[in-house]
Amino acid sequence: MSKITTELLLERAVPRSTRLRKIETLNLSKLQLKTGDLDPRLFSRLRHLQKLDLSDNLLDKFPNSLTLPDLRVLNCNNNKLEDVTALKQFPLLEELTYENNVYLTLNDDYKVMFLLQNLRLLNGKDITKLANHVRRVNSRKLTSKVTAHWEKFFRDQLPEKYTAEQVKSIKKKFLKSVQTNVVYGPSSLSEFTRWRVKMIAEEFLAYSLGLELNTDPEPEEKMDENEEASTESPREAAEDVGQVTLTPSKRKRNHSKPGSGNKRSKSQANTEEEEAVVNPRKSSHVQDNPAPDKPRTSNQPAKEATSEQGAEGTQKNGEQFPKGQSNRRSSQLTGEQKSQEQDNGVVSLTPVKNSKGKEDVSAEPLHFLQCHSKGNSREDFKTQLWSCVFEPLLDCGARKDPIVSSSRTVATCGGESICLIDCETGTVLKKYKVATEEFFSVAWTTLTMVISDSRKKSHNILAAAGRRGIVKLIHVAADFCYGEIKAHKKPIATVCFSPTQETHLFTASYDKRIALWDIGIPDCDYNFKASQLLVLEALSIPLRIALVPTCPDQYLLAGCEGGCFAWNIKLDKEQKSRPFEAIFQFPDEDGAVTTSHRVDGLAFLNDDVVVSKSSKPGCIYLWSWSRSFEAKGKGYQRTVSAVILAELEWSTTDLSYLTLSTCPAKDYVFCGDEMGSVWMYNLSNYTSAWSSAKGKRSDKRIPPTQILKWPELRANGEQLSEVLINNVVSDPTFTYLVVLTSVNITAIWKKS
Repeated sequence: MSKITTELLLERAVPRSTRLRKIETLNLSKLQLKTGDLDPRLFSRLRHLQKLDLSDNLLDKFPNSLTLPDLRVLNCNNNKLEDVTALKQFPLLEELTYENNVYLTLNDDYKVMFLLQNLRLLNGKDITKLANHVRRVNSRKLTSKVTAHWEKFFRDQLPEKYTAEQVKSIKKKFLKSVQTNVVYGPSSLSEFTRWRVKMIAEEFLAYSLGLELNTDPEPEEKMDENEEASTESPREAAEDVGQVTLTPSKRKRNHSKPGSGNKRSKSQANTEEEEAVVNPRKSSHVQDNPAPDKPRTSNQPAKEATSEQGAEGTQKNGEQFPKGQSNRRSSQLTGEQKSQEQDNGVVSLTPVKNSKGKEDVSAEPLHFLQCHSKGNSREDFKTQLWSCVFEPLLDCGARKDPIVSSSRTVATCGGESICLIDCETGTVLKKYKVATEEFFSVAWTTLTMVISDSRKKSHNILAAAGRRGIVKLIHVAADFCYGEIKAHKKPIATVCFSPTQETHLFTASYDKRIALWDIGIPDCDYNFKASQLLVLEALSIPLRIALVPTCPDQYLLAGCEGGCFAWNIKLDKEQKSRPFEAIFQFPDEDGAVTTSHRVDGLAFLNDDVVVSKSSKPGCIYLWSWSRSFEAKGKGYQRTVSAVILAELEWSTTDLSYLTLSTCPAKDYVFCGDEMGSVWMYNLSNYTSAWSSAKGKRSDKRIPPTQILKWPELRANGEQLSEVLINNVVSDPTFTYLVVLTSVNITAIWKKS
C-alpha cells in the first residue's frame, strides 16, 4: 500500500512541484489509500491546493481537519465513503463527485448541498437551483414545523423557572419527538430530514433557552440492525411533562424540478423526489415513523425471526404468522357505515360525483381500510403503502393461465406490516409484522412441498422485502415465516418471481444490483437452502423490474433512476455478474431523445407492448419490446431507441414513484396521481394495430377511459387531503381494483 509522504505529494502534483505550498492540482487516485493515510499535518501544508483527485481508493470517511482552505474541486469516485458531513471543512468547494460509493444515498446529496454553500456541480450535474431550494425553502419549511411542534407539545410544559435538569430532560424528549414526528418531502429523504430537523431543533433550543449549541452536524448514532426503533409520538413524549392532544398530520412531498443528477447508489441528485430510501448501515436514520414499541393486538404474537443457519446455509424455523385478525370496526368502513362513525374517529366515506352530477358506475368503492397502522393506531395517516399483489389460486394452473390465476385475496405491504385482505368482504385475514422493518415489495409463488407421509402438495409462498435488504419467506397457510434471505446490504426496492421457475426470485436493490436467487423448496421441517444464481449490475438504482413475457428466462427489463435497461439473464452463460445489454432512449421534454431519466413505472401490457412512466410530466409511453430490441442487432450497440407506439395522457405532476400497473387480459393500464385519482385506460381498440409489424405511432395522446376520483374520506370529522396514489393493482379479471395511498389507506374498488 502506498503511504503519503512529502515526496509522493510532490511527485503526484500536476505539474510536478518542488514545494508543497505551491501545489494547486494533486492526483492521488488508484493508490489504495485508506482514511488513516490522509495525514492532516501533511495536508495542512497544501495551502493553495484547488483540485484534489482521490478516486479509486479505499476511503471510508474524511478526517475532520485536513485544512485545505482553497480547495475548489474534489473527486472521490469509487471509494467506500459512508458519510459526507466532514466535507463541510471545504467551504469553497464548487465541484464534487463521489459516484460509485455504494453506501452513500440521495440523503447524502442533500447534506452536501446544504453544507457546501458554494457547490455548483455534484457528480457532473448542475445543482444550483436544487441546492438553493434545499438551503432556503427546505430549511424554512422545516424551521416552521419544528417551531410549531415545540409550541404545540412542549412550550407549556416548561415552568417559568426551570432547572438545568428540567431543561436537559425536555431537550432530550423534544429532540426525540421532533425527529420522529416532523416530516417533510418524500420518505426517501427521511434521513436528511431527521438530520436537518435535529440541527434546527438544537439551534432553536439554543436560541430560546440559552442552551449550548452543538455546531458539529455529525451523523446520528447508529442503531443495531435488530434493535427495535422507538416510536414515541408527541403525545407520548409530552405525557411525562403534561397531557396533550395529537391531531394526525399528513406527510407532504416536494415537487421541485430536477436540479442535478448522477449515476450512483441511491440515485440521481437531479431531483427532490425519491422512493422510500434508507441506508441499513445507518439504520437510526431510516424511519420517518419508526415501528411501535407496543404489544401486538393479534390473536397470536408474531415473534421476530430467530432462524438458524447451518454450515451449508440451510435455515430452520422462523417467525409465527399471526392468526387471522380483522379489527374491522376500527380499520374499515363500507358505504353502509358512512357518517355515523365520524364522531368515533373512524374514516367515513361520501361517494364522489362526476362533473355531471352522476355517480361513477363503472367501478364502485367497496372498502377503505386502515390496516397498516403502527400500533393499530387510528391516528396513523402517515404510513406509506407501496406494493400489493393478488394471491394465485392453487387449483387452476395459476402459473400457466394468468386470466384465472388469482383469488380475491390480496397481499399489501407498507410500514412494518404485511396484510392479507379479502377484497369482497374487506376482512383483514392475516397480518404479519416486523417492528424493525419497512416493507416495500411483496410477491407470490406456488411451491410443491413435501408434507407428512412423503406426500406432495402445492402451497402459496409470499416473499416480502424492504429497507433491511432481507427477504422474508412466509408460508401463509401455516401462518408461519419459515426463513429469510439476507439478499442485499441496502434496501430492496422490488421483488418478483419467475413465471416459469417457481423457486427463482429476483430482488432489485438500492446497491444498484438485481440479484437472482433460487429460494429452494422447504422440507416438512421447513429446512431450505437458498443460493444466488446471478447478479445484474446497473448504473443506477433499479426501481421496477419486469420479465419479458415471450422469453422470461432470457431477458429482464428494469426501470431505474438513470433510465430503462435490459439484461440477458440466461443461466447457461458462465458469467455470473453481468452488465446491462441495452439501454433505451426516449423523447425528452425538448423533443430530443435521452437515456438519462428516471423510469418509476414499468409493466407489460401484452407479450410485446411495454408501458413505462418516466420523468417527463404528464405522459406515459407505450412501446414495442421486440422492435426496439431488434434495432440493437447482433453488434455491440447498447443504446437503442424505444419504438414508441403511443403516449397516454396523464397528470402534469412532476412527483415521482406514483407507479403504474396493467391488466393484460383486459388491455387496461392503471396509474394513480397526486390528487388521489386513479387513471384507467382501456386500450383494447389499439392493441391489434400495434401488433402489426408496420404498426405506426398514434398521433395524439390517448386520454384516460375514466378517472376514478378520490372520495371524501373523513377522520375525526376532518377530511383527508393530499392523498397520493402510490400504486394501483387489479386482479387478472379486473373484478377488483386495489389502491395504495400515502395516507395509510387501502382502497378497494369493484367493477360494476
